[in-house]
Amino acid sequence: MRQPRPDFLIIGAPKAGTTALHAALTLHPAVFTTTPKEPKYWMCGDAPPPHWVGPGDAHSQQEWVWRLSDYERLFEPAGEHQVRGESTPFYLWSYPAQRRIAEHLPHVKLIAVVRDPVDRAYSNWMHLWSDGLEPVGDFEVAFGKQPERIDAGWAPFWRYRDLGFYGRQLEHLYRYVDPERVLVVRYRDIVEAPRATVDRVCAFLGIEGTGLESIPRDNVHTYAEPGWRTDVLGPVVRAGAWLGQFAPPEVWRRVSEPLIGQLATGSAHRPRLDPAVRARLVHHFADDIALLGELTGEDFSQWLSAEARGSFSERAADAPVTGQ
Repeated sequence: MRQPRPDFLIIGAPKAGTTALHAALTLHPAVFTTTPKEPKYWMCGDAPPPHWVGPGDAHSQQEWVWRLSDYERLFEPAGEHQVRGESTPFYLWSYPAQRRIAEHLPHVKLIAVVRDPVDRAYSNWMHLWSDGLEPVGDFEVAFGKQPERIDAGWAPFWRYRDLGFYGRQLEHLYRYVDPERVLVVRYRDIVEAPRATVDRVCAFLGIEGTGLESIPRDNVHTYAEPGWRTDVLGPVVRAGAWLGQFAPPEVWRRVSEPLIGQLATGSAHRPRLDPAVRARLVHHFADDIALLGELTGEDFSQWLSAEARGSFSERAADAPVTGQ
């Protein structure tokens, strides 16, 4: 009888298409995925999660699975012949998680999804802003607040810059895990060639392809246009998220849905990132992009462009028809 442990992990990166890939694999009869999708166990080291203090952090930490017995229980419903996995996109960022995975899961296969780091950071900010948790309505200003937020004890999801350093993250991972057990997938391929990409992931996992002609939408959030709604309702959401730590997670989630829905009421469309802003931010990632190219043998120079590629929905609409 197999140990109740994962055979694969989708390890990152946040806002890079991990939700879409996870959803596609969940549809495969030979795959078992956990509920919750992101247990975050390997970030914990058999101890409660750190006491992060950013907006909503304490509430979200209630859903972390930090006891080994609880983590193993997540995999018990899996069929005997299913490959089992979970998707915690912060594992790629977390060096301690990488070392724990290497030590305790010596045969696990790892899938790292990477996305243009500026686009990823913008999507990250957009997610938190549209949920009413990000108090700064200017992406570039919020991006620059990372150092003070780290010092204040905010959770990893607020690290708009550091979560996009895939080169150094993979370089660290390869010290502990054979690169043959790591599959690097590009966000653009998930969007533009979903069938071929999911089939490549399935081949990596040793199972038949899915034959999917399309992939479930990524974790897309409706844009909350700055104005009176965000000024008035944003602080209410942040206060409620803080109070939510004292109630079961599903309680605040149920209460917050209408509030967050009101934030995005209207016809606001997610704006493209200003090329001038992008040009000012991309230099943060230039050296890491070069390192990623060296490690993978792929060309990521397009990420140095001043032109953003847009959201999942925009890119999917523009993608060529594949899989005919």
